[in-house]
Amino acid sequence: MRLRFQRSLDDLKEKLLVMAGMAEQSIQRAVEAYRTRDLSICDLVDHGELAINRFEREIDQMALDLLAMEQPMAIDLRFILAVIKINADIERVGDSATSICDRVRDLQAFPVADLPVDTPKMASLAAAMVRKSLQAFIEADASVAESVLSMDDSVDKLNDTAYFTLLNLMKAQPELAPQALNAIMISRSLERVADHATNIAEDVIFWVRGADVRHHSLNSNNQTA
Repeated sequence: MRLRFQRSLDDLKEKLLVMAGMAEQSIQRAVEAYRTRDLSICDLVDHGELAINRFEREIDQMALDLLAMEQPMAIDLRFILAVIKINADIERVGDSATSICDRVRDLQAFPVADLPVDTPKMASLAAAMVRKSLQAFIEADASVAESVLSMDDSVDKLNDTAYFTLLNLMKAQPELAPQALNAIMISRSLERVADHATNIAEDVIFWVRGADVRHHSLNSNNQTA
């Protein structure tokens, strides 16, 4: 009985990681679409979003079935609850990629503008947070998850800088307002990706240590299962 339950947990984890890989790829593609103005890449993101949504529904059902049939306790219960929450955040990472592609489509009506913001840097940092949070999940490593929390402020600062820089640009050069506004919205989408990575990291800590560290209130007296 225990062996079958453990196989089910492994299957759940594997399916979640496949979905996570798809979401991470979608963000990379969306940023590349923005860099190149290539709508064919946006089509790939849209196609991937359909698969991500399907995976989300299947993972939720698997997790709920395990809760109902196995009535798990302690760390196994926390694992399944964490999977349900991580599943939702991964799906929203995919949504953010789709939002970026919506902006890329809007930009087709306007000439390319050289904007004074480092969107690739922000995208790279947000993607790194997603990868690291998933590494923490794969390895059940709360220390790696904690390192993700410390990265979030850097993305927030880049987003704030982009917002005020582009706002001033729109005032100085109103003809660039459409490009600047879309860049602000893309920056916001990347900031949300970082927020979702942070949520995943917090859920890993909850699973491994039984500690609620939302709002980054890390507890040095961590509980163990």
